[in-house]
Amino acid sequence: MEKTKEFTLTNFITRLTSANTKIAKNYIDNYSGYHHDNRDIALKYFNFFSKLAIDPKALYKTQNYLLDFFQDQQKAFGVVFNNSNSGEKEPVIEAGEKDRRFVAPEWTDYPYFNFLKQNHLLIEKLTRQITDVVEVGDKKKKQLEFYNKQYLDTLCPTNFLMSNPEALKLAFETKGKSLWDGFNNLVSDIEKGKITQSDESAFEVGLNLAVTPGSVIYENELLQLIQYTPTTKNVCEIPIVLMPSWINKYYVLDLQAKNSFVKFLVDKGITVFVTSWRNPSPGMGHLTFDDYVRQGALKAIEVAKEISPVKKVNVLGYCMGGTLLSIALSILSTNKKNNPVNTATFLGSMIDFSDIGPIGAVINGALMKKLERGELTKDGIFYGHDMERAFNLIRANDLVWRYVVNNYLKGLKPTPFDVLFWTNDNTNLPSEMYIYYMREMIYENKLSQKNALTICNTPIDIGKIEIPVFVVGFSEDYISPAETCFETTKLVSGPVEFIYGGSGHVSGAINPPSKNKYGYYLHGKLDGGFGNWKKTAKYNEGSWWTPWSERLLANSGKQIAAKQKAGNEKYTKIEAAPGSYVMEKCSECINKNVEINLKKVSEPTYELSENFSL
Repeated sequence: MEKTKEFTLTNFITRLTSANTKIAKNYIDNYSGYHHDNRDIALKYFNFFSKLAIDPKALYKTQNYLLDFFQDQQKAFGVVFNNSNSGEKEPVIEAGEKDRRFVAPEWTDYPYFNFLKQNHLLIEKLTRQITDVVEVGDKKKKQLEFYNKQYLDTLCPTNFLMSNPEALKLAFETKGKSLWDGFNNLVSDIEKGKITQSDESAFEVGLNLAVTPGSVIYENELLQLIQYTPTTKNVCEIPIVLMPSWINKYYVLDLQAKNSFVKFLVDKGITVFVTSWRNPSPGMGHLTFDDYVRQGALKAIEVAKEISPVKKVNVLGYCMGGTLLSIALSILSTNKKNNPVNTATFLGSMIDFSDIGPIGAVINGALMKKLERGELTKDGIFYGHDMERAFNLIRANDLVWRYVVNNYLKGLKPTPFDVLFWTNDNTNLPSEMYIYYMREMIYENKLSQKNALTICNTPIDIGKIEIPVFVVGFSEDYISPAETCFETTKLVSGPVEFIYGGSGHVSGAINPPSKNKYGYYLHGKLDGGFGNWKKTAKYNEGSWWTPWSERLLANSGKQIAAKQKAGNEKYTKIEAAPGSYVMEKCSECINKNVEINLKKVSEPTYELSENFSL
């Protein structure tokens, strides 16, 4: 027995030493980046306080806010002190409805922790007030608000053992076991290099995720194209091509049977194709945005069109897949007679990047220079885990600190959650393509400008898209804000309809009718902007899948007999869905460290011929 304890302790010390070494190495490797980031942030605060110091009106308001803060702080302390005797519990300030940090009764029942909670909320309020008093411009203000939020979220009393009554209570109840379990969880996550957000052992792609039957019928260096097996006797003659973002795996659209968007469409009698993007390895960094358009979006449409009995397809682009799709549609629209696309749907996608939500606070000239100097890429690759961390910061309380508290302070294991498992299953990005996308589209917003970009030797004009278009946005989408998604309705020229669903970027998109959650708005007036549209739109219970699929079916042609065999004579089954590309992990791609020689395509101005030759 003693020998087992000694072995366990030795093993733990070894792991702890290794974790400390990994932390130190990470700091040394990234010291330059940390130094530049801290300098840039310090300069922003210095400029802000310099403007505050020379603005008498702003100083006067700030002094009043400080006085109000100290008075409220004293009231909070007094109320908390009185709680122990009188039982009076009226707070000076309360957390917002969606703020879940202080919902446990311990934050109200114990005077000391009640004061810590209210004091932190008062500091957050004071910070917002002071940030508002100085005129620094909307962009700089959003940057300051973003940085303020990161610091305040980090310093929240919930994140520290001695100021978290829930963690302390659990430690006493378990006689310290929760602290030991939490410490082990911390060491394990340091070894892994990321915070565990879901029980990853509960899911396996191809076993209980991405299990809708289908076949890979085409592949190239960038993607595999999957065609799904019909489940109905008859199908619509016009299929649909689903084009998810290339920064995540495609199976967000095919999670489990109960919430699979793919299965929902297949069961409706629609032939479904999905692009499964390659996870780039070192040596693929030279791939350009043109390559993703030509070998990705355009090629997927071409293959599906050749398999379609009527040589027409409907298309849907999700997130960045919608951005890519809009460019492909602009190119295809240069030949209106032979355009193979029947309708298009932009799901949580932006074409106009004038307002990209909270992440826009950190996308500036300094970031672009770092990208172009190669400071944020390695071996020609921008690694998917870095993208994941950036998106986690948008909702740090929900996606970072919640797990710090549960995993490390309470010693709990994360529960299985298919969406978070998918979120953590990232893909890498070729640096040349990613830098082009970041500068030309996000930072300079050229995609929304007529002929400001030339891709595949074709000037891009979104106004040339004259086919019926559906745009779907979500009320709590922090990645593709609904107001920005709505701008697409102004850019395209054909008939367009906007659907406004509830919840966020992923939960809103993956919202099957069986859940009967969130609801959606329809039939608003497009003139007058998003605000006017929402005022005039009608709210409906249920999922946006229902009205959208009804419109899709109406635009999918007549019913024909379903064929169980995928593809055609030219495009035959390569392997069963979900295919091999989706199985490639970021870490495995990085560790391969091999050169992959991909041909760079150089073609004249893109013209669509009758046989859709690229």
